[in-house]
This record gives sequence, structure tokens and C-alpha cells, in this order.
Amino acid sequence: MKVIPIPVLQDNYSYLVIDEKTNEAAVVDPAEPEKVLEVVKNQGVNLKHLITTHHHVDHSGGNTKLVDEKPDLIVYGGDDRIPSVNKIVKDNEEFKIGQIDVKALFTICHTSGSVSFYLQDENDKAVFTGDTLFIGGCGRFFEGTAEQMHNSLNNILAKLPKDTKVYCGHEYTKSNLKFAASVEPDNEFLKQKIQWANENERTVPSTIGDELEFNPFMRVDKESIKKATSKQSPVEVMAALRELKNKF
Repeated sequence: MKVIPIPVLQDNYSYLVIDEKTNEAAVVDPAEPEKVLEVVKNQGVNLKHLITTHHHVDHSGGNTKLVDEKPDLIVYGGDDRIPSVNKIVKDNEEFKIGQIDVKALFTICHTSGSVSFYLQDENDKAVFTGDTLFIGGCGRFFEGTAEQMHNSLNNILAKLPKDTKVYCGHEYTKSNLKFAASVEPDNEFLKQKIQWANENERTVPSTIGDELEFNPFMRVDKESIKKATSKQSPVEVMAALRELKNKF
């Protein structure tokens, strides 16, 4: 499995996923189809799949144009608000990109149809989280609750293998880590991550294991985070963290 991040718009990421055994490929959130098609052409792959993490236009806005160029594309998503979607996935539904196994995980909150897509190719694992899980942060609760985001992050994504690479929808890492440091200033792993991020313009991918060490929204059970929010239950901590981040 080969994953190529494609920076699009102001700070978004699209991705090209290639099964190197079969040369079959998928694009994830191709918001600028011209850029994505150029990468597809340069890689010489057989593009058969379009994966959309949620319906927001900065993720799905290129779908129709891409389907116009490639009419046979299977367009996956969890929401009929996604342009040109022709395969509405169910929670835990599985499909393949060539020989890569894909599982759709409903990680709702940012939108009611947000889906993270977990890919496994032998020992190589990746998850495309859209605007649910960011490096060091999470998406706003536009169509959901703190309870739903807690479930999505800490009962679903956190249970993936720790070496799973995390490919998120935006390059928000530096600002997310500044906020993380404001609530957990003594986290040594976080300090190292901030130094690394300051030296790198592009910070994808992370891993699930790393996020568990420094992402405050995946550390709602830690005493340091409870103290920073003056809350105890994981859902209350999640809600308080999101309010603090919104005002940060």
C-alpha cells in the first residue's frame, strides 16, 4: 500500500491510495480534481474508487467533476449529501482497493455522516479520518455531541492497532499542538512533537499510538487533562476541551 498526500485548497489534504500489487487506486476527498488527476496520471495507476469522509464542500466538492472525468468510479460515503455518491456504506462495511482491505467506521459528530476508512494491507495499516481526528486535535462538533466525539475517538479509533498511520483532512497540527501544550504543559512526548512539527511543513501521517500520547481529546481519562478542564467524566472532559479549543 502506497499513500500519497496531495495538499489542496488552503490547508486540506486529499490522498491517493495505491495497491502496488494490482496498480488499482483510490482517491480520498479529492477537493481539487485537477491536482488529483495529475498525480494519478504521473503514477500511472488504475483509478477505480473515490472515498469521501464527509459531505463538507472542502472534502466532497471535487467529486462530480472527477466522476465526469472517470464515470466508472465507485464513490463511497456515509451520507447522501455527498455529491455523486453511489455507494452509501454501513458501519463496519468492508470492501477492497485491489487487494487492500477497507473497513468503513462510523465516527460521527463533526457531521452525522462522518466516516473514517481503515485500510489494511498485510502488516501495513492506515486510517483516513477526515475532520474527526486531526494530529493533536479533533473536528468541531457541528452535527453531534461530546458523547459522540468521545465514542468516535476513544471507543473506535483508539482501539485500532497503535501502529496504524493516521491521515487526516487538514494541516492543523501546529495550532493543535499549541492548544495541547496549554492543557498539558508537562507532557514530554508532546514537547518533542511540537519541536518536530515546527521543523516540518507537512506533518501527516501520525499514528494512533502517538495520538494516545499527546492528543488531549484522546487523553480524556488522564488526571492531567481532568485537572485542566476541572471535569471528571470523559464526556464532560471532552465537552470542556472543545469549548477551550474553540476559544483558544
